[in-house]
Amino acid sequence: MEEFHKTRRLPPYVFEQVNKLKAAARAQGADIIDLGMGNPDLPTPPHIVEKLTEVVQDPRTHRYSASKGITGLRKAQAAYYERRFGVKLNPNTQVVATLGSKEGFANMAQAITAPGDVVLSPNPSYPIHTFGFLMAGAAIRAIPAEPGPEVFHALERAVIHSVPKPIAVIMCYPANPTAYVADLEFYKDVVAFARKHDIFILSDLAYSEIYFGDTPPPSMLQVPGAIEVTAEFTSLSKTFSMPGWRVGFAVGNERLLAALARVKSYLDYGAFTPIQVAATAALNGPEDCIVEMRNTYKRRRDVLVESFGRAGWNIPAPEASMFAWAPIPEKFRALGSLEFSKLLLEKAEIAVAPGIGFGEYGDDYVRIGLVENEKRLRQAARNLRRFLETADETLHNVVPVSAAR
Repeated sequence: MEEFHKTRRLPPYVFEQVNKLKAAARAQGADIIDLGMGNPDLPTPPHIVEKLTEVVQDPRTHRYSASKGITGLRKAQAAYYERRFGVKLNPNTQVVATLGSKEGFANMAQAITAPGDVVLSPNPSYPIHTFGFLMAGAAIRAIPAEPGPEVFHALERAVIHSVPKPIAVIMCYPANPTAYVADLEFYKDVVAFARKHDIFILSDLAYSEIYFGDTPPPSMLQVPGAIEVTAEFTSLSKTFSMPGWRVGFAVGNERLLAALARVKSYLDYGAFTPIQVAATAALNGPEDCIVEMRNTYKRRRDVLVESFGRAGWNIPAPEASMFAWAPIPEKFRALGSLEFSKLLLEKAEIAVAPGIGFGEYGDDYVRIGLVENEKRLRQAARNLRRFLETADETLHNVVPVSAAR
């Protein structure tokens, strides 16, 4: 049976292959240590949950909500941006609440894209950055994920050689999956380029509060003039361990946000009002829970890097985000990331995300989520050591992907 046009543009969801194997292994009684999905395991702070349970008792809050977010929530997000980044936003015209940053990106793509438009996206990158625009009819041109001179070489080539000229460039720092971070000087050059060539910037800042050094990641909107060309997306999923609540934001350029709000007004009535009120309490409330969350991920990062390193797999320590971007051990690299992930699941009972799922330039890597406690990470390291000690025997029975082609 022929696929529909839009679904035909989407490749097979490679993560689903690992998920099926994971489910089958668990059904057989295997103790799978799941580091594959970026699904925070930490509980939502109590004061946020308490606000939800308080407000949900009022039947008036059970009615349709506001698609672009209730006024108090938009004001709270504007206050957060001023407090955290020194950026002033008009909550009425420069803030739109979304059902998570993923929905925000997808609906922004629908709002601003005409069939055949060219969009510049990092590779590897979070899938919605690419496929949200593919589903909207755009053509994607890849740029490097690591911030540096090569990004600008790629941007210049894209402007010269793309027909039509690109309409937007996507930035994501701290990056998912690569954990790269960018500084304000890099952002200044991106904004200058975008303004010169009349290109929009769509900045994904979902991991802004998960950093392990002394310098917090900046916002693109801190650059003078950025708001003329930029919409930035954030989320409460990671900052407040609220992934299932589905609360995010788009902020910035009024024209972009008006387009997003118009599309959303036809598609949804916004998140359930008690969730929006609880999200307001999160943004306006104490920040010690954010510090505690950040410290937890830092401890996990340190345990992962140290214990996996002793087991024989050297993983670069990420400076930010809740992920490590791990080069596949040399002996297994010819397998590619999907087959290596399957092997790791089968032989070591460790689930990771294959790098190919984030773009073809990710195929020499896997993404490891810091979503298990330190005890489980050490258990994973013990499993890994046994797996690596039998690597030669295992590979003898496996046909490398490159050899099979």
